Amino acid sequence: MGTKDRASNNAQDAKGRVKEAAGSVTGNDDLKNKGKTDQAKAGMKNAGEDVKDAAHKVRDAFTR
Repeated sequence: MGTKDRASNNAQDAKGRVKEAAGSVTGNDDLKNKGKTDQAKAGMKNAGEDVKDAAHKVRDAFTR
């Protein structure tokens, strides 16, 4: 469910990884922390998608 959402979340995660790496290389702790935050947000959004998928499966099981 939500292929677009998952793709967006994966893109946000990738951006976060780039930011974190750039922050590490340049010694910019703010950029590094923003990258970690972006990754955490993407992970939380993916967890939400997992919950939605599970709810749909349960609903489908009862409507068959």
